[in-house]
Amino acid sequence: MKLLIADDEIDVREGIRCLLDWASLGFTICGEGKNGQDTLDQIRRLQPDVVLMDIRMPHLNGLEVVRHAKEEGFSGIFIIISGFSDFSFAQEAMRFGVTCYLTKPIDEEELEKAVQNARRLLTEEQGKLEKLVHYRERARESVLYDILTNQIAFPFPDCHDLQLDASVYQVVLYTNYNHESFQTTWDFAEILRLANHNHNSLDYIRIENQNVIILKGDFALRRFEELADHYISQPQKGSPLDTLFLTYGRPVCSLKQIYISYNDAQKLMKRRFFCRFNQHVLCYKDMPDETPPYGTGFIMENTYSQRLSDYIQSGNRQMVLDVLEQLRQTLYCSGLEISSIRHYLEDILIQVKSSVIYAYGNLETQFPNHAAIIHTIEEKYYLYEILEFFTLQFEMYMNAIGSPTRDSVLDNILQYIRHNYQEDLKLSTIAELFGYNSSYLGKIFTRTTGKNFNAYLDEVRIENSRRLLKNDNYKVYEIAQLVGYSNVDYFHKKFRKHTGISPVEYRKTHARADI
Repeated sequence: MKLLIADDEIDVREGIRCLLDWASLGFTICGEGKNGQDTLDQIRRLQPDVVLMDIRMPHLNGLEVVRHAKEEGFSGIFIIISGFSDFSFAQEAMRFGVTCYLTKPIDEEELEKAVQNARRLLTEEQGKLEKLVHYRERARESVLYDILTNQIAFPFPDCHDLQLDASVYQVVLYTNYNHESFQTTWDFAEILRLANHNHNSLDYIRIENQNVIILKGDFALRRFEELADHYISQPQKGSPLDTLFLTYGRPVCSLKQIYISYNDAQKLMKRRFFCRFNQHVLCYKDMPDETPPYGTGFIMENTYSQRLSDYIQSGNRQMVLDVLEQLRQTLYCSGLEISSIRHYLEDILIQVKSSVIYAYGNLETQFPNHAAIIHTIEEKYYLYEILEFFTLQFEMYMNAIGSPTRDSVLDNILQYIRHNYQEDLKLSTIAELFGYNSSYLGKIFTRTTGKNFNAYLDEVRIENSRRLLKNDNYKVYEIAQLVGYSNVDYFHKKFRKHTGISPVEYRKTHARADI
């Protein structure tokens, strides 16, 4: 604790310094006051915990110093020392909140007892203050919980009292990106606070093991959107943001509507099953319509299993992929529980397998049994993982039925690239998908197309980027991501290599051509 010594005589101040072992008593002497005004100035500047002060000093006496300090909100303790034993001084000192009044010459034991008592009082007061702050924070968290869950009792709390007054609000939920990780989730709320320069622009609360952030004001929403767009949607590998998955609801303009944004974020967190590969963010715009366009009747239909079986038996890989994409979109908008979707997909794959085996009973390839199919689908966390499993199984079925010619396979591979150029395509994964050795596929790919796999993929991506650049719907960095380039600088390099100009120049040239 900090101690300020004040007396107009330097010898007295020096004597007080040496009278006790202040460090062992838990005090550090932070300054010395030479007169009343100097002492008051040092109290304002140093905010000591205890002031040990003579009552008779020039400019301002001790009682005047106490009165001014208390009126300005000083909460420390005064110990008055004086050569006068007049009881009227003691009474006046006590009226201003002085806890102890000692007379000169100073008795060492009395002084030690006085400062120990002051320390005890300050410690007790600090404990009470910490408890008060704790209870206030707990009460505020309770109010925030009621607001978020739309259980607030009327009359509605005052926004200013809760430090919640803002023109716009938005709720963000976050958790670990790796759903199997038991590591502590990075403190995204603190990351946002730093991004907002520690402004009072967000609140953090835990609700049912969820990390919940309430963004407050246009500045906070803009900073969050910048983080989400530029750093979290495609985070740098190994960075703290790469470990996060988050959802956020729509912006609302009233404290009474915050629960709507919170409900959005909750629903999106439950829809993580539908995320794409390496997707770290779901926003309210990703939410399908409340009324499922397909209803729930389709769950009993077998059209998907029948169509897939037909295309597998005909060796039409592209149509198999098209049907799986239609299935993905249907399930995304269905409004079904995730458990029901898993059961439906298990039924489809079992039916397709049964149909192929029925038509080609002499197949040598041993397909996974029903229990293995169910187990594999149940353990997959994302829909795209399940559909990848479907694709591998269907390729195995088609290879077992009969090997297509080299030309027909290459045609299907080229169609697959043109259909999925925006994904992280690699020759090795495509070779596995179509049942080829990657080295062999690379050779016949180059021999047939006249260019290697990566060159052909770049050509398809740049061709599609030029189409997107012909309108102003997307920014250049967004187009880079849409055609499969996670690094916008690399996209610029490839675009200039193929066209001779930059994407921005291409857009300007096209705009001028349209005028």
